[in-house]
Amino acid sequence: MTSLAWIVFTLSALLEVGGDAVVRHGLRGSKPVLIALGFAMLGGYGPLVNTVKWDFSKLLGVYIVFFAFTGVLFGRFIFRESIPPATWLGLGFISLGGLLIQFGNR
Repeated sequence: MTSLAWIVFTLSALLEVGGDAVVRHGLRGSKPVLIALGFAMLGGYGPLVNTVKWDFSKLLGVYIVFFAFTGVLFGRFIFRESIPPATWLGLGFISLGGLLIQFGNR
């Protein structure tokens, strides 16, 4: 995996998870401007993630790992949630799946 793909996947995950967090905040606070901002962020991740020139199934299979990690980290540090051990274990399984998708055909 190239360093450019790492950067694109990280930025894409930040847009997707961050956009969802902004929408959530807007819905809970009845703030339509935040909902619109979150909507724009969510719309931006799709074109960005697809700049990586991989087969679609590999692209999204590996990207899911970045998305999942970002989601759990947002839950822990932005929303101050307590993350149960089962979630960390599940994240480990998702990571193993991403490694299998990335390196399984070698």
